[in-house]
Parts: sequence; structure tokens; C-alpha cells
Amino acid sequence: MGIELDVKSFDDALKILSKDYKIFAPIRLKGKGAFSDTDLVTYGEISSYRDMELSEKSRYSPKEVIYPITQTLFYFTEDEYKEPEIDNKGIIVFLRPCDANSYLKLDNIFLKNGPYEDNYYKKLRDKVKFFVIECTKGFSTCFCVSTGSNKFLDYDVFFRFDNDKITCDVKNDEFSYVFSGKEVEFTPEFIEKNEIEVKLPDVDKISRNIEYVFNHELWDEYTKRCIACGRCTVSCPTCSCFSMQDIFYKDNPKCGERRRVWASCMVDGFTDVAGGHSYRQKYGERMRFKVMHKIYNYKKRFGTTMCVGCGRCDDVCPEYISFIKIVSKVTDAVER
Repeated sequence: MGIELDVKSFDDALKILSKDYKIFAPIRLKGKGAFSDTDLVTYGEISSYRDMELSEKSRYSPKEVIYPITQTLFYFTEDEYKEPEIDNKGIIVFLRPCDANSYLKLDNIFLKNGPYEDNYYKKLRDKVKFFVIECTKGFSTCFCVSTGSNKFLDYDVFFRFDNDKITCDVKNDEFSYVFSGKEVEFTPEFIEKNEIEVKLPDVDKISRNIEYVFNHELWDEYTKRCIACGRCTVSCPTCSCFSMQDIFYKDNPKCGERRRVWASCMVDGFTDVAGGHSYRQKYGERMRFKVMHKIYNYKKRFGTTMCVGCGRCDDVCPEYISFIKIVSKVTDAVER
């Protein structure tokens, strides 16, 4: 059974929830797009139904809600250090199944990738409640069915937005008091077929032919086409590379803070090491590293692909490089 809501009831629920939670959802920022007079759809805090943008895929994922672009890890002086205080409020994220699954991919990196957990990530991740948005059609570059990220059942509340008619399934009793209305028959639905179908390469076949794949001429194309801007990795919901910055204050150089800042394996300087050396200077080599991490290395380690098939990397690339086509080329090479 589900609960049927109108817009006012939904907004009233958000108002109640906002006392204890920060609420994030896809929003439209007028005039903030990459080109003149274009908008940017991204994630931000909302307070009403009208704040949400549901008709268009967000250019950026909800990753930064729990993994900020810039995050102060601690402040330091000569004698001591102190971690910053975290907001006491919980976090609610309205997101589609693919993006909900991307959080699980990040969990593997930050929480299950060895004997230690990333405490800074965990503090924010533990606050998250999933308010999943029903998605039965997807968008033109989506291939979530191919990556197995089209469904997400571990939600707290599931929503179907049909214009101003809202239906929800409250799985977490913590929120049952907030969403009240007419009970109706309701079964969450998920997309079963995308416009695009991608055949992922077999991991064992790659392992048996790793040198062949590694040295394949297909990567040479991207040395010529890629401009190493890093937009694909910034928009990606599962890319997790970062660098560290120690900031020393001008008024007291003996005090400062350490920040974790997003980085990208695609941009210049990422592989610079002591002695003036640098790895993967060719852009095709960087593309190989990124793609193989998504569809091979990560899957060998965690049993699932890192990519969730959201298609954002294809959407944002200024050179119209298609991750989908690269994966298909790798599959063809392995099959041959």
C-alpha cells in the first residue's frame, strides 16, 4: 500500500522534516549552465515540491552531499589539531535508483577497501536517508539496466511523481508520521529497458588478455580527442579521487587547516611524483586507466562494476567522447 499526497501535503511534510534534516534534490539553477542563457541542473537543498527539477537529468550527481568537493579534515596549530564540528541534522536525498546505487559503490571505496574506514566520509554517510524517485523511462544516454543499477530496494521512502500527483511508499517507520493521506494500491516500478544497451566485457577474459587490452590501439584515438578537462570524472557519481591541501593562514603561518579536495585521473598533474616524474602523460593512457577501473579493476575487487550507467560522462564531454562506445570497443576487443 502507498500514500497519495497533493503538493500541499508534500510541502507540509518537507517543512516538518526540515527541522531535523537537510533535504537535497535535483534543482535548476537559472543561467548557471555551461553556455550563455542555459541552466544548470544539479543537487541542492530544497524546501518545497516546486524547488525540484524532475524532468531533466542533473548534470552533477548527489555525490558531493556526502563527499564534498572541498572538505576541511582538521584545523591545526603548533601544538594541537581539531576536527571541525559536523551539523547535527540528518540528510535526506531525493535521487533516482542509479544515484542511490552510486552511494553503495562509494561505500566500497571509503568503508570496505581495507582494514580502515574513512571516518570523514562515514560521519556524513551515516546520516543519509534515501528518498528514491521512481524512474521508468530514463534518459537518452542512460544504460543503468546494463550495469544492474536500475533498481534500488533499500529505500526509506519511495516516490512516484506524476505531475502534481504524488504517491509514496514509506518503508522506514521513522517517516510514517510525516506522510499521511489516502491509502492506495502502489507498487514501485523500475526501468527495465534503456534506449541504449551496453555489453560489458567479461572480467576473466580481460584478465587472460590483459596485455592485449592494455596495449590495444583503441586508446590511441583518445590521445588525439581528449583534452584532459576532467569534466567526465567531476560529473561521475562514483569517481572518488582526491588530493590533500595544507592551508597556512596569512595572519598566523603556524596555524591552518588540511583539506581534502576532489581530483581527477584525467587532468594534468594527477600522477606527478617526487623527482619531476609523471605517469600516464598521454591522454589515451588516462582514458584507459579510468575506463578499466570502472569496468575491470573495481569489479575484480568488489564483484560489481563501478559504473552505474547514469550517462553523465557522455552528457558533459565537450569533445563528444562516449564512455558507452569505449566500453563497447573494449568488449569487442576482448571477444576477438
